[in-house]
Amino acid sequence: MLVIITGVSGTGKSTLGNALSEHFQIPFYDGDLFHPADNIAKMSAGNPLNDEDRKPWLEILANKLLGSKGNGGCILGCSALKEKYREILAVDPEIKWIHLKGEKELIWLRMIARKNHFMKAGMLDSQFATWEEPSYGYKLSIDQSPEKMIQEAIDFLAR
Repeated sequence: MLVIITGVSGTGKSTLGNALSEHFQIPFYDGDLFHPADNIAKMSAGNPLNDEDRKPWLEILANKLLGSKGNGGCILGCSALKEKYREILAVDPEIKWIHLKGEKELIWLRMIARKNHFMKAGMLDSQFATWEEPSYGYKLSIDQSPEKMIQEAIDFLAR
């Protein structure tokens, strides 16, 4: 099983990914942990990444997906804001996509509460401006408890 959880920063990709990993007994990879050092430095300075910055990072993640396929799969949390980013990650036709969606105000409150994360809350506007909502996959509202989100995602993946 290959699952990609997308959405702007602060939507709960890591929370959901870790819970699904535990439920399905396959690894969860937080895409943020695979950014090259230059990307982290750029984001830490409050500057959004451009497409050129993201390409090597997305290729690393695509290889992670391919490498896990023979071992039962994995769950990947990655913003994948643009369709061309998702095309790089679409290494297998059986990938199940979960797209987390929510109101900017709710996400903003979550982000300003986070500590020690290189993605700054002030960059949220650029993420919303970049987001190209996909026409495929499962759209999961974050306007509910984490427990309900997890159960909804499990139900979708079990279908």
